[in-house]
Amino acid sequence: MAVQKLPIAKAINESLRKAMEADPKVLIMGEDVGKLGGVFRVTDGLLKDFGDDRVIDTPLAESGIVGTAIGLALRGYRPVVEIQFDGFVFPAYDQIVTQLAKMHARALGKIKLPVVIRIPYGGGIGAVEHHSESPEALFAHVSGLKVVSPSTSSDAYWMMQQAIQSDDPVIFFEPKRRYWDKGEVTLSNSVSAAGESIPGPLHAARTVRDGSDLTLVAYGPMVKVCLEAAAAAQEEGKSLEVVDLRSMSPIDFDTVQASVERTGRLVVVHEAPVFYGSGAEIAARITERCFYHLEAPVLRVGGFHAPYPPARLEEEYLPGLDRVLDAVDRSLAY
Repeated sequence: MAVQKLPIAKAINESLRKAMEADPKVLIMGEDVGKLGGVFRVTDGLLKDFGDDRVIDTPLAESGIVGTAIGLALRGYRPVVEIQFDGFVFPAYDQIVTQLAKMHARALGKIKLPVVIRIPYGGGIGAVEHHSESPEALFAHVSGLKVVSPSTSSDAYWMMQQAIQSDDPVIFFEPKRRYWDKGEVTLSNSVSAAGESIPGPLHAARTVRDGSDLTLVAYGPMVKVCLEAAAAAQEEGKSLEVVDLRSMSPIDFDTVQASVERTGRLVVVHEAPVFYGSGAEIAARITERCFYHLEAPVLRVGGFHAPYPPARLEEEYLPGLDRVLDAVDRSLAY
């Protein structure tokens, strides 16, 4: 094994390469994933190394891309589909929720659909309409789908391989504004190492900062914001614990519960709108599980219940350091 410092985008690229080297049934499909290397260059160089029968530039037809991937999975392949931007996934929503998510149950377990759908998501890049959505709750609500999002290069590298190895369909949300954040990655010559404790099971949450006064729970792009909030709060004598959820379906409630039982307070943070967001489910479950440990109501921080705004206004829309710290102060005031 070798340790390298890689941006998240490059870590995903290396992970896809390892998976394709290990299994000839792994294919990559999507708009501009071949010659261009993807709009974010995540698949750069893979066409040259694996050929256009395994790295496939598709028409601009998301429903057709996912439908083709379902057919390939039924024939024994493991397709990795890229949806170019989060807001472009909705033409494929029918295929994902009525076919991909349901076929295993419909066949009484006899059919498996090992399809990974990669979706760059979230804001912070100054993009136009339909390029900065956070639709993870729409997919987490659908039984039969696994929904994950890495926040570090190491998680991006290992979680992608674990997702490809899964026999269940996985929606893999990639925080696009973190694509160029660098982190240490332990690279392995064997894809089987992904089953080891680097960085752990695909759907396990992880405590990334210890604290005693309050728990911050986040995933994907908001983990970095929460770590910054914890560092700022420490200067005022407040000790915040940060839990990286990593998976939105299933959710590792045990790790969150253990943290809240220690701290007595919880703030859930995500980019998506608070209304009917992932934080609502976490708040409800933790209130049920930790009722006698909670010193304050569970609070949520997220986007507003409004369409994503033009680029010049997105910093007003996105939850940032000040909004997280405001929720922390409100919780600690109870």
